[in-house]
Amino acid sequence: MAGRPGGPTGRVSSTVSIRDVIASAVPAEAGTAMHELMTELYPVCRSITGDGYRTTMAILAKHLDLDIREVPSGTQVFDWTIPREWNIRDAYVANSRGERVIDFRASNLHVVSYSVPVDARMSLTELRKHLHTMPEHPDWIPYRTSYYADDWGFCLSHRQLEALPEGSYHVVIDSSLTSGQLAWGECLIEGASSDEVLVSAHACHPSLCNDNLSGVVLATFLAKALAGASLRYSYRFLFVPGTIGAIAWLAHNEDKVDRVKAGLVLTCVGDGGGFTYKRSRRGDAEVDRVMAYALATSDHPYELVDFSPYGYDERQYCSPGFNLPVGSLNRTPYTRFPEYHTSADDLDFVRPEHLAGSYALTLSALRVLEENDAFVNLNPKCEPQLGRRGLYGSLGGGKETAQSQLALLWVLNLSDGEHSLLDVAERSGLPFELLVDAANALLDVGLLARCEMESDAACDPAGPGGTHRWRKR
Repeated sequence: MAGRPGGPTGRVSSTVSIRDVIASAVPAEAGTAMHELMTELYPVCRSITGDGYRTTMAILAKHLDLDIREVPSGTQVFDWTIPREWNIRDAYVANSRGERVIDFRASNLHVVSYSVPVDARMSLTELRKHLHTMPEHPDWIPYRTSYYADDWGFCLSHRQLEALPEGSYHVVIDSSLTSGQLAWGECLIEGASSDEVLVSAHACHPSLCNDNLSGVVLATFLAKALAGASLRYSYRFLFVPGTIGAIAWLAHNEDKVDRVKAGLVLTCVGDGGGFTYKRSRRGDAEVDRVMAYALATSDHPYELVDFSPYGYDERQYCSPGFNLPVGSLNRTPYTRFPEYHTSADDLDFVRPEHLAGSYALTLSALRVLEENDAFVNLNPKCEPQLGRRGLYGSLGGGKETAQSQLALLWVLNLSDGEHSLLDVAERSGLPFELLVDAANALLDVGLLARCEMESDAACDPAGPGGTHRWRKR
């Protein structure tokens, strides 16, 4: 595997916490900036390989420290083979007067992705065998591909097709299929632990906004927000060609995937629908619980759905040979909005305010993931006297509220090495942030000890001596 480094992947030491990141975030501004980046990316003709993909990575590299990795055509990656590289320079169908009646320059959706070169004259009857439309939406251009079969075609609105008269047409697709490279981009933000959170977005579609670019721009701005923070986990952001890119990444990182402790596939996060979270194959991984909690405590309508082996790249990360804890976040799932894979999935369909909501929700979920600690109560026999330790006035800016007192009691009671703060939040109904504050206050006066994470041992609650270790569930 060849690499073209786009810059250092580490990060400088920082005291900025993820709570600080969220406090300083202005989702509306981020939504506007994401839409501007989408506008820049929108005209690029992307496919699973080729110069359009490289152009996309170059644009993202202006925002991120991005490593570009490449795998040669013909490389075996599990049961798949890296395909030939496809590039296209021009394509059109011209009538007998030489007028372009279908023009790649007007929309890159007009050409079936991976079409082989063509230069021929044919009748409309013969041409129709290679034309794709959507009669149910006569003004939309569909998106079609032929990645793994040598074929060619054009996509057009049904109204365009109906307007074509009988006659001879000149068909030109100036493309190439050659031995080349499949590329993807990686941005690694290093945290205190080598354990990783994987955030993956497919970046292989041409001018389609919700299914493709919304996930790309959201992942980009999440990475930008986290880049200056002091983090527990390391975060790996992947911008991969759909299916084959995730498969290639897994094939070349098989010895490292055990570092992935949580993951999200992001796509279709820019429309106006409620959120849909698709659980990992495990179903009860920590990321599944974190996303369920973040959605339940948000102001958005949402739906939780179980894993199925169909959809986006979560099905590769969750294949039985890996079974990684990776779920998928959408707004309206691709099966439920008619604009999917059509020219109607454009810059007007995806709105800045919807991107902003997705940004805020995802940051809040990552915050729970980052701060989801477990503790041991060092004074477990009956309730400790909190008043003489000044704890009833230590939270909420010195305000003695019933809720802050209750948070102290809940954290003490469930700090047995078997429960995390997320468990406490789910059971108590108290805000996660308040429970984090309560735990920190109890740590400061020596009533709690923090459990350190281990992969194969549960937390030992037997007294204050030694190191307490906890297996995250």
